[in-house]
Amino acid sequence: MDNKGQILTGLIKIFNRWQVLLSSLSEEQITTPLLPSSWTVKDVVAHMWAWQQASVARAEAALNDKEPKYPEWWQINGPDPEEDLDRTNTWIYEANRDKPWQGVYAEWKKQFQRFLELTEHIPEKDLFEHGRYAWMGSYTLSRSPIASLEHHEEHIDTLLSWLREHANMKTSR
Repeated sequence: MDNKGQILTGLIKIFNRWQVLLSSLSEEQITTPLLPSSWTVKDVVAHMWAWQQASVARAEAALNDKEPKYPEWWQINGPDPEEDLDRTNTWIYEANRDKPWQGVYAEWKKQFQRFLELTEHIPEKDLFEHGRYAWMGSYTLSRSPIASLEHHEEHIDTLLSWLREHANMKTSR
């Protein structure tokens, strides 16, 4: 993706795919473990919500020309939570597994819409300029929304495959 319009279109499409899928499932289906895992659809949504907090922090920092203010879990699992994804993802799971579905869903949806709004307001040149944000290291800021998109795509594709394979849950694309 080499322009802001493509990124935004991709994010909107994946958000809509998730909305369609989630609306096709009952709360029981959403909160039942995806065997052999102990994770549920709710846990997957909470996982994506947690990781997207970092993307939101970066977008807000870019718009305010400041350092990102990462969520608390980032510092707990830091300095770079991506260095040990298993440990970080386990922490995220444990921190969110007892939250009710409606709260998880509302937080994910609100944050995704906020992320879209923030990304829309970032000038395209700032998204793609190498070195524009030192806190992005060797990446351009565009890597953040692209990574969020890819993360949501990865999880919906895995989930849809699981649902088809187990055929005990209705799916829609």
